[in-house]
Amino acid sequence: MTRIGLLSDTHSYLDPAIFTHFDACDEVWHAGDVGLLTVADQLRAFRPLRIVSGNIDREDTDLPANQRFTLESLDIWITHIGGTPPNYNPTTRPVLKANPPDLFICGHSHILKVMRDPAINKLLYINPGAAGKTGFHKMRTVIRFSLDAGRILDMQVIELGKK
Repeated sequence: MTRIGLLSDTHSYLDPAIFTHFDACDEVWHAGDVGLLTVADQLRAFRPLRIVSGNIDREDTDLPANQRFTLESLDIWITHIGGTPPNYNPTTRPVLKANPPDLFICGHSHILKVMRDPAINKLLYINPGAAGKTGFHKMRTVIRFSLDAGRILDMQVIELGKK
């Protein structure tokens, strides 16, 4: 079993409470719009980090635009701008139709959403909302969950407070 702490859209602000909420996590995943790279550095020092760049992140960073990997027998794709079911963006739509992952994670919208895609039966879509203080969201959110032998378990939405 692997415990995951998921966040996005920090926009250079990393709430210290994240370290408490993610203390039992094995990995932290960040779905883009990191902002200052000190945010990534702090997360990397805390736990193994899987991270992607977002539209506010500088192009000269070493942050990849996408991460696709297998963990606990699940095919996982993390990107920043992917759209939402069934309205995926033109870049991700053909890949999702031809080779859908089990878990598709995006940021960008600042809108917390967890749902199965009705057109792609096995795909679970997750957007953790925004953990930072910049944007139109009212509540800062992150998600914590477990992966275990092909299953996604114990999903919890954590509210960090108003921005």
